[in-house]
Amino acid sequence: MKNPLRLLLTLGFIGVLTYGIHLFSQSQEVAKETTVSGKKVTLPSELLDTDGNEVLLDELKGKYIGLYFSASWCGPCRTFTPKLVQFRDQNEENFEVVLVGSDGSAKAQANYMKKYKMPWLALKNQSEEARELSLSLDVEYIPYLIVLDPDGNVVTTSGKQDISRLGSDAFSSWVKKK
Repeated sequence: MKNPLRLLLTLGFIGVLTYGIHLFSQSQEVAKETTVSGKKVTLPSELLDTDGNEVLLDELKGKYIGLYFSASWCGPCRTFTPKLVQFRDQNEENFEVVLVGSDGSAKAQANYMKKYKMPWLALKNQSEEARELSLSLDVEYIPYLIVLDPDGNVVTTSGKQDISRLGSDAFSSWVKKK
């Protein structure tokens, strides 16, 4: 009788430990959101269009900006990108996306943008500005969408999840957070 009881107690202990780890990781995500939210972000004054031409940041003035950390080699990115294109097109008047790519070359990034018909601008691939932005915003994985208000303040680091969960209502939820 002792062995089944031991097994039951061991499994119970593992279950409680697993649940505790889950709660801890949830609290870490909430803590991360609060430390990055409200942070002021400065983008480079020149960005690139899908043809690699330089475009002034002034083109985005007055809009909410989604910083989209993504790459062509990332399966989940390729799945989410068409949803983001559709969302951006629905909110084009007040929302724009800027790609912060993680591709191996500028050519790979340009091909990715063209293949998925990304209508937005991008930071230069593998640039120092892109690396600094990723580090300062604690980006740990891709795809990742950070939403900035028109003044450059972080509204949310959960842009991808918001779009997946709320669909077209995600934008109004970001405006309410401001």
